[in-house]
Amino acid sequence: MGLVFFSFLANAQYDKLVWEDDFDYAGLPDSSKWSYDTGGHGWGNNELQYYTQARKANARVEDGKLIITARKEAYKDKDYTSARLVTRHKGDWAYGRISVRAKLPRGKGTWPAIWMLPTDWKYSDGGWPDNGEIDIMEHVGYDPGVVHGTIHTKDFNHSDGTQKGEQVEVPDAMDAFHTYSIEWTPQHIKWYVDDNHYFTYRNNGAGWSSWPFNHPFHLILNIAVGGDWGGAEGVNEDIFPVQMEVDYVRVYQQ
Repeated sequence: MGLVFFSFLANAQYDKLVWEDDFDYAGLPDSSKWSYDTGGHGWGNNELQYYTQARKANARVEDGKLIITARKEAYKDKDYTSARLVTRHKGDWAYGRISVRAKLPRGKGTWPAIWMLPTDWKYSDGGWPDNGEIDIMEHVGYDPGVVHGTIHTKDFNHSDGTQKGEQVEVPDAMDAFHTYSIEWTPQHIKWYVDDNHYFTYRNNGAGWSSWPFNHPFHLILNIAVGGDWGGAEGVNEDIFPVQMEVDYVRVYQQ
């Protein structure tokens, strides 16, 4: 569904740049800022890709952009490859404004995401969703131009159908760059596209089961192929390779 945007001077409180990658170099992503999650075990969602490590075919920097590429190819018993870049132990933050300017892939079966997981899993048994997840941007290719912002916690998560989130129409998300951001404080997390606010999740004071967002999280950039959500209407094998291009990542704090 579409939402009515309202303008907001989003950067007014967040004037201290604490981490960034403007991709002003070429080759593999900067290893001082990025690592890789690797493997092809489905990632809890029955995804079809194998995430590779330090493979330019799946993650490279050129012309000032990070390019994450999902490919149809046989690789380690999987039929697709992609990359899942993480800042874990190289960029970990509690609170601030996290902004990623990106252009999304097109096609049924694609599932790009800009999201965050905790660096230390300290609540309950240390598993998901008890320790939280912040989805800054998700997009599934069978529903083009609809961007989702969501949180998952013990009390609110998609396994139980209780997740909290909102969606907004960005019709040219696959053709143009947009800036996907959150502002995260001890009281709330707010979601933006191009500084236009469309969703707020508030700390309800009930403790970690609804608000585990009080310790550092790291950033993840990836394209999944298929999966329970991304592949809900199948995968168009004719679209590959597909790319998510990232112009910059910037993290501000007060």
